[in-house]
Amino acid sequence: MTQPNATETAGSDSSSGASPRTAERRAGVGLARAFAGAIIFALPLLMTMEMWWLGFYMDRLRLALFLLVLLPLLIGLSYHAGFEESSSWRHDLLSAGVALAVGFCAAAVVLVLLAIVTLDMSADEVIGKIALQGIPGSIGALLARSQLGGPKAQEKEQSRGAQYGGELFLMAVGALFLAFNIAPTEEIVLIAYKMTKWHALALAVVSLVMMHAFVYAVEFRGQAAIPSGMSIGSVFLRFTVVGYAVVLCISLYVLWTFGRTDGMAAAEVVMTTVVLAFPAALGAAAARLII
Repeated sequence: MTQPNATETAGSDSSSGASPRTAERRAGVGLARAFAGAIIFALPLLMTMEMWWLGFYMDRLRLALFLLVLLPLLIGLSYHAGFEESSSWRHDLLSAGVALAVGFCAAAVVLVLLAIVTLDMSADEVIGKIALQGIPGSIGALLARSQLGGPKAQEKEQSRGAQYGGELFLMAVGALFLAFNIAPTEEIVLIAYKMTKWHALALAVVSLVMMHAFVYAVEFRGQAAIPSGMSIGSVFLRFTVVGYAVVLCISLYVLWTFGRTDGMAAAEVVMTTVVLAFPAALGAAAARLII
């Protein structure tokens, strides 16, 4: 029976000793990438005055509900494009928790640096501002792997997102992220006030066309292929129309969370939702291409 020589034994020991260090380095890189993604994706909102005020006065129950809704969304996003390879639902749950922590920490650091959060503020105001700003940061932390990682980081989420439910989920994430960035501004309500019902109808049609064209027609990188056996009309109904319905629901929920629909008549709520759904539809279409 052949005995392993000293060189082979030393090589084996070296390999086993290097494995934990490699794992630690990979975890460290993933965490650093998550912080970078959190800051990059959240920075426009971290420097937006409307978000500072919302963190101060918005309804705390609505903010808490948004955070509860965010958790399953982060778990699903971890499955599709987390900052580490997903191995189980427990891993996705842990990744979602880490993303929330990273988002809150990144928001706290930047808000303190910008003197938006100071020592003379009440605990309620500080927590409200950090919690609200941590939401886009946590999404950015998870998106960091697909957007800031190498080519290998994109292979798995592309195959997972190919399923119908995965496609709709990614559209919801993209719509939520862009709607969250724009809904706090006063311009959304002002535009809705200036528009007529014909403007709203035309905007809805343009949003549908834009969603379909961005994904299937203009040949962007990552353009989706029409599934075999399905006609263009069927794809339009199953993906674009259903996706736009998801966008409308997301837009309405974000507006309600920020109190933008309070005191509005039903017609005004519809108009405002259609206005916000315009950029949200772009976010939904982009998410299918880049996540």
